[in-house]
Amino acid sequence: MGLTLQGVLGPVVTTFDARTGELNRRGFEENVRAHVDAGLHGIVVTGSTGEAALLDEQERMTLVEAARRVVPGDRLLIVGTGAESTRTAERYARLAAERGADAVLVVAPHYYGAKAMTPSALRAHYTAVADTSPVPLLLYNIPKYMHFALPPQIVADLSRHENIVGIKDSSGDLELLRGYLEAQSDKFSVLTGNASTFKRALEMGARGGILAAALFAPALSLDVYSGSNAERAQERLGLLGSRIVGDMGVAGVKAALDQIGLAGGPVRPPLTQVSAADASEITELLRVAELSLAA
Repeated sequence: MGLTLQGVLGPVVTTFDARTGELNRRGFEENVRAHVDAGLHGIVVTGSTGEAALLDEQERMTLVEAARRVVPGDRLLIVGTGAESTRTAERYARLAAERGADAVLVVAPHYYGAKAMTPSALRAHYTAVADTSPVPLLLYNIPKYMHFALPPQIVADLSRHENIVGIKDSSGDLELLRGYLEAQSDKFSVLTGNASTFKRALEMGARGGILAAALFAPALSLDVYSGSNAERAQERLGLLGSRIVGDMGVAGVKAALDQIGLAGGPVRPPLTQVSAADASEITELLRVAELSLAA
């Protein structure tokens, strides 16, 4: 369908009002505008970093509409539309497309675990969603939350579907990534979701990354992607990715955004804020990485 999947994309956070817990739309739009202005090649909304599992349908679609108003036509807007039922995933994809999504990112159903999500179940699920989605679909592999990984053979099979155009692999497992790269073609792209292995993934053939660390360290992420002083940039980016994103999760990402002057704010319960010690460590990590801190 002519969709070019490459570059550095930011999986944006969902901002909430600290008092009411409702969406903070202004903060969200200002963040998205800042990420675009920083040079990111695209934006992903309602993904794992966007606390999608904690949002209702109306909130999800409000965020898609808000992002579409801000993301220019020459940048990608990808929307996380994964759900536990095939029926709901199909609905989310249609709704996202109606609101201007360029593509959808679909995490595998995982509540019932790997025993239920057999290769045939995964193949049938993704095929059904891709068949009905008005926009191209990316597979999403994140074993940290799925508690299993998409088998490379299933990815290879699904890569031949005309409406499945890529995969985001957030495993950080380079051998697994290598298996996915065997399916890469002119119409199917492999992107990494792991900042700690970004440079190596690119060297192996990945065409870009959807990186939470790029939200607060866009210049480092873009330097790794472009090859500009990539070794040093990767060293700094990798530490930020492993500690702030990998260990502290969404709360860490939001705390880092607050510290650089963007809108992080609270996470939605039952998630909890970072501790004072973690906040201090984030300050130090950002300082060492030579990132500008808000006054």
